[in-house]
Order: sequence, then structure tokens, then C-alpha cells
Amino acid sequence: MLTRRRFIAISAALAPSMALAQKSDLHVETGIALGAKVTLRLEHPEAPRLAALAMAEIRRLEQVFSLYLPDSDLVRLNRDGRLAEPPFELLECLALAGSVHAASEGRFDPTVQPLWRAEASAREAGVPLSESDRAKASALIGWASVRLEPEAITLNPGMALTLNGIAQGYVADRLATLLAGHGLTRALIDTGEMVALPDGDWPVQLEAGGNLALRNRALATSAPLGMTFGGDGVTSHILDPRTARPVLSTWRVVSVSAPSAALADALSTAACLTENRESMETLCRAFPSVIVENAVSA
Repeated sequence: MLTRRRFIAISAALAPSMALAQKSDLHVETGIALGAKVTLRLEHPEAPRLAALAMAEIRRLEQVFSLYLPDSDLVRLNRDGRLAEPPFELLECLALAGSVHAASEGRFDPTVQPLWRAEASAREAGVPLSESDRAKASALIGWASVRLEPEAITLNPGMALTLNGIAQGYVADRLATLLAGHGLTRALIDTGEMVALPDGDWPVQLEAGGNLALRNRALATSAPLGMTFGGDGVTSHILDPRTARPVLSTWRVVSVSAPSAALADALSTAACLTENRESMETLCRAFPSVIVENAVSA
């Protein structure tokens, strides 16, 4: 069974320029967050200490967003249908998800988790998902049934959420805020989605071609066939909530930059479900300062 709903198709200039690489206070730290590799490139005299703080923050946020830690807030919400006194981070992330859901006309919908689980389980068993099971799972999809309140988050019976199309970006944003609060101004944070702090340009090469100098900005990329159910190379891991089926995408890869990685993350996923470039641009224009950096047709 696939452990991630998204595939990040950024072939980053994950090496800074030679001049930068020779600086003694450039520190590179690697780890794992929500099943994806994390790479931190920090330029600061106390970079190792700051990197340790960032890794501790990742572990804390995994207890909020992970679908696989048995006591995470998201797992408890999905299991019980209600999470009392939810952490601010979960409420904030879900509020942004709701905004992208509305702007994308339902293309982005974290409530697809029951369908994703059913599709993955069927593929793991070596059979296609039956139409009856698909109908049962699709009946549980519906963002309007997610109730967000400071006192509790509540789902209808049988519903479940996945934040795999936004949480990695959200984690990158939180790391950027944490590091900036400790005086760091030059860093590239890569949790699968990238955030560059304000000082200096970080050269990034997009997998589908083209280069980008990332500075004080975030970047996310989605590829519908970057991961496929059962590894068949055909059945996209991105599901269309409107049809309750894996997306038959117009796009091979989409890269979006935005002021925040969570927003870029969600929009790059939703953009894979748009029918043409005009529709994609219209979606992204709903949010200030969002740019479609690259969109390659299938």
C-alpha cells in the first residue's frame, strides 16, 4: 500500500552554489517528516543547534498530522469522528484546506481518505475496487460535513481525512517560522515542499525543465503518475473527489510557487485536476501572489 498520497517531482538544486557550499557556517541536516525526506540547508553560526530545534518541531507536528502514528491527533479524529480541543496547527491547516476546496470547486478535498483507503486496499489485494465498494466510500466524501470549531473538530460517521496534499507544506512553513524567530535569514527548507528564507537566492531545477531562483517563497510540485496504486504506472494516486476515481490528468507535472508552502502544496495537487491551463491559472489567481511555475501536459 502506498504510504503517501503525493509525489514531489522537484529535482532541486539541492546543492547551493559553489561559493555558498564553501562557507563554513552552511549546515545541512537530513531527516524524515510524514514519510518524506527532509533536508535543511541553514547558513548561521549556530546552525546545528537550530537544526536540532527544527527536527524536534517536526516530531511534534507529526503527532498532529501523521496518518500512521497511532496516537496522532489526525488518527484520533479519524478513529473517533471527533477531536476535542484540537491543536491550533490542525485547525489552521484545515481552514486553509477549506479555502482551497472552495476555490478549486471541490477538486481539493481531504475527505477522500475513505476512498483512498478502499482503492489502496483493493490494489494491495490484487483486484480493482468494486463499484459497490467505490460507491460506499464515495458516499463518505464531503467537505461540507467537516465541522471546525475551537472546541472540537467533528466528522460524520465513517468519514476520515487525509492531509497528505497539504501537511508537508504546512510543516515546512512552521519550520520557516521557527527558524526565522531564532534570527536565521538564509535557509532552504525541503520537506518535499520547499521554503526559502529572505536572504539570497536558492537555485532550483524543476524536474520537467526550467530553473527557478527561490527566495522568500515556497514551491511545491505534484505529478499524477509519480506514484500509482499497485505500482501499475497507470492508476494515479491522486483521486478526483468529484468522480470518486483516480484522476485521468491532463498534466504530467505541475509546479506552483506561493507565499506559503501549505498553499503551494494544496494548489499543486488541485491543479492536477484542472482541464486546461486557463482553469489552472484561474484557480491560482484566487490567492494572492501564487504563480504556476511549470505545467507540463501528459
